[in-house]
Amino acid sequence: MPNEIDELFADDFVCWHLSQISVWEIQLKYDLGKLPLPKPPQAFVDRFIEDSGLHFQELRNKAIFMLSKLPPIHRDPLARLLISTALVNGWELATVDKAIDAYPIQTVSL
Repeated sequence: MPNEIDELFADDFVCWHLSQISVWEIQLKYDLGKLPLPKPPQAFVDRFIEDSGLHFQELRNKAIFMLSKLPPIHRDPLARLLISTALVNGWELATVDKAIDAYPIQTVSL
């Protein structure tokens, strides 16, 4: 039985984006030993993005400037950048982080 995420991925009217912020976080966690991967991220992430069908979203200054308008609920700076990017672009944010629910954005729970 498909779940909500499976249905969203199958929906032709849903456009999925991958933020440069997430690539940054993958590299940080890999460097810290918190994300074991068979190869370093630079060996496959670009190809994964191309092959996945995800739309790559570079970090925009507008999202950085939005940070000053966010309440200091979440202390993780990368999570805050993802939140501000979602706000600036009017996107829902797919996440497992329940602390993000305190912000005025729509989320899709993974």
